[in-house]
This record gives sequence, structure tokens and C-alpha cells, in this order.
Amino acid sequence: MTGPAVVAIIAAKDEATRIAATVAAIRLIDGVDLVVVVDDGSSDATARLAGEAGAVVVSHPRNRGKAAAMATGARAAADLDLRRTADSGHARDLLFIDADLGGSAANMAVLVGPVACREADMTIAVLPPQETSGGGHGFVVRLARKGIERLAGWTPTQPLSGMRCLSREAYEAASPLARGWGVEVGLTIDVLCAGFRVLEIPCDLQHRVSGSDWRGQIHRARQYRDVWLALAVRRLRSKGIFRRHHSRVRNRGRD
Repeated sequence: MTGPAVVAIIAAKDEATRIAATVAAIRLIDGVDLVVVVDDGSSDATARLAGEAGAVVVSHPRNRGKAAAMATGARAAADLDLRRTADSGHARDLLFIDADLGGSAANMAVLVGPVACREADMTIAVLPPQETSGGGHGFVVRLARKGIERLAGWTPTQPLSGMRCLSREAYEAASPLARGWGVEVGLTIDVLCAGFRVLEIPCDLQHRVSGSDWRGQIHRARQYRDVWLALAVRRLRSKGIFRRHHSRVRNRGRD
């Protein structure tokens, strides 16, 4: 593989049952030379098991949410990149991974090549039907898809997919990240509106699906709230009420 090396960033909370398998699988991907696990306030052995599996572990003392964990991981990777950019001339690409993928995480290799070769600036995994049962009624997906289409002129197949590979420049264009569960929608809109290329790629991944019980309903309600907020902020920005200077962000070398 040509192009920059890749850092895999995994946001994890109470994922002791799967984190070691996920880290081990990701380390098999060509080009991935660093795995950073952000332990987002876990109460189990997630951090210890991730470290034993070969990851660099950064811990939040308390749970701060997915977007904050992703930003912490990207910042840790940038700090580590300072030691290598003098020799290589560029920062690592970023591969964001859900912690519960287990061995199927190795299949994310298909996301790395197009970004490494600069055929795309961000790739997004399109998952097959999941083996585990559960799921909602599609309200959040429809909200996210329509919002991205209206604001960025692009219709995604799976707007909430969290498995992505992107260049450091594309990541910086989307920083600061949208809060909580709105992070994927914010990333897609911000990267596209900054003029970068986005590509969806089928990827054979299996993860734990939120159930239809009250816990699953609460999770989806929080998703809906965060996606709505991410879209609202970007609607205001598109009208000039709130602006962010992408060119400055790209050149700062931080998130």
C-alpha cells in the first residue's frame, strides 16, 4: 500500500467482551501501524484488555460521549505524529472503528486503500444486514439522510455509519466535531461542504444492534436529539448565522 500510514481510533465504553478481538483484528490491516483506544469512562476491564491487545490507551475518567472520545483519539494520534512527520512529511490517516466489531473489524481494510491513494478523502462503510436482532423504525436514519441531502447535496446509503477512514486534512475540516451521536452526520456534511470527496464502500461488519426494549428506545431518542442538533447548527451556518473558517482549521494541525 502506498500513501500515509493509518491510525485506528476506537471509542469504547464497557466493551470488555469484544475490545481485545476488535484490536487484534484491526492490527491485521495493512497500513495500520497504531491503534488508539479511548476508554470513555468504562466500569469494566476495557482499558486493561485493550492495552494487553497492543493498543495505546487513553482514558476519560468519566463518560463524555462518542464524539468527545473520537476527538481525544485524534488528538492523541496527532501528538504521536509530531514524532514522525519530520521523517515522513505527513500525518497518519484516521480510521474510526466501533469497539464492538470483534473479528469482523479486519474487513475494514477496504476503507483504507482509496484514502491512502487519495482517490477519496473519506470512505464510509456500508454494512450488510446484521446477524443480531433489534433496531428501530428508521426515524433517525431518515432524519440524517434528508438533512445531509439538503445541506450537502449528497444522499448517503447509511448516514449513521460510524466506520470511516479519512485523511487528517478532511478531519480538520470537520473539527470541532458535532456532539454525541450527531458526530457522523456532522462529519459527512462538513467534509463535503469543504470540498472533499466522500465514498461509500460495502464492508462486511457485524456489531451489536440496539434492541427494541426501553434501553434501545432511550438510545434512539438520544440519537435523534443529537442528529437534529448537528443539522440545526449546520443549517444556521449555511445561512451565515454561524460560520467556521475551514481554511484556518485545515492549517492548524490540531482538532
